[in-house]
Amino acid sequence: MAKTNPRTGSTDRYLRELIKTLKRLSIEKKVRIWKAVAHELERPTRIRREVNLERISRVCKNNETIIVPGKVLGWGNLDKKLTVAAFAFSKQAFIKINESGKAIFISDLMHQNPSGSKVRIIG
Repeated sequence: MAKTNPRTGSTDRYLRELIKTLKRLSIEKKVRIWKAVAHELERPTRIRREVNLERISRVCKNNETIIVPGKVLGWGNLDKKLTVAAFAFSKQAFIKINESGKAIFISDLMHQNPSGSKVRIIG
């Protein structure tokens, strides 16, 4: 009888550690947003969220903090001052966001705002 391999998850050590930290913070602070982000990041890469700047600009308000549990892509322009936290950024998106707002990684946002207040998930 052939053995079946159990689900192994991501081989990216940074991603596995981030997911574990998000879940731990969710339990400690009793905040559901970090658990939701961890759940999204556990998805396979091929179905993980990818969001263009045009969509972010269209659905967000000025001075808002958003999380993209995936990758931010550089198509479009960002005309609002936003703080965008994501797992990954394309080079173009990172440059465009920092011209008008601030691009940070999810781990940085966790340390800056552990309660997750006034943060919205986009995707």
